[in-house]
Amino acid sequence: MSDPRWFIAKHTTAVIGEITISVVAACLLAWASSSMQNTSNDAASADNLLRTAIDGELKAQADDHTHWMYQEKSGGPGNERVKLVVQTPEGELYRLRSVNGRPTTSEQEKQEDQRIERLLSRPNEQKKRHAAQEKDDRQTEKLFAMIPNAVIASYGEHRGDLVEILFKPNPNFNPPTHEAAVFREMAGRIWINQKQNRLVEIEGRLIANVKFADGLLGHLDSGGEFHVKQSEIAPGSWEITLLHVNMHGKVLFLKTISVQEDKVRTDFQRVPDNLTLAQAAEQLQKRSTVTSAAALKLLPLERASRAGTNQLWCAKLALGSIGAAFGLSCSFLGNLGTLPACF
Repeated sequence: MSDPRWFIAKHTTAVIGEITISVVAACLLAWASSSMQNTSNDAASADNLLRTAIDGELKAQADDHTHWMYQEKSGGPGNERVKLVVQTPEGELYRLRSVNGRPTTSEQEKQEDQRIERLLSRPNEQKKRHAAQEKDDRQTEKLFAMIPNAVIASYGEHRGDLVEILFKPNPNFNPPTHEAAVFREMAGRIWINQKQNRLVEIEGRLIANVKFADGLLGHLDSGGEFHVKQSEIAPGSWEITLLHVNMHGKVLFLKTISVQEDKVRTDFQRVPDNLTLAQAAEQLQKRSTVTSAAALKLLPLERASRAGTNQLWCAKLALGSIGAAFGLSCSFLGNLGTLPACF
């Protein structure tokens, strides 16, 4: 007959093994459940961070009433232009500075004088342009406010105070306008300064064709992209410093449309917030006679402090510029008079 101690030891070992397996299985199930819960919490947290940052951005934009003069470089090789831009309560005014690296000629200066003179002599036209710009700004703000509902957000990288939010289309989002239809096929990333609750940078791309009225009115091609950055040009003041847009499409299967924009803005300097267009024209005229690099500083004006920027893009998203990217569908079709509902 078998030794009873062997029998007890054998069955004790078996029971311990079953208990161990059960404990391990329970731990794995608990870990899986916790992991799924954490993933869900992370997604909710990323959505909340994005929503909070966008709310803060909209408020900051509404509260910022400062005006600036800056230099803008646009175009590419063979078509590079540099102009000086002045912001006023009545709208923006600009003057061409150089073309393809060469200062404007006397003939080009004369043409700029005539163009600005015509603008100043037709205040009603300027008012219409300004009103249209304000309307576009309001439309852009509406688009911007849709982002948290239009996308699914998740966490990407963390770099100090900067948090990367990855976004992709929310399949449950029902676009209320033609412009908002772009969100259904857009993915990308947004960098947020969590400490300051500000948007720093955004990149987006179309992951599929965007069709309007099932393609009857036109479409935007897959692969279209945009990239926007801004800098804190003075304590509490933020302005766009880089804009890249590259999108293509068709309207009514006939007209091919291409939007390619590359802009870099530098040398921001504060101007009086009550500056008129006529006064802005005077400032531009004075600057048009200055050609040396050292003379690019506006001595009579308040220079924006650059302390703390260190070339770091610590900025908000430019609502007007990003609206140009998100609202390209409206620009494409509305400008041709095919989609008045866009406006």
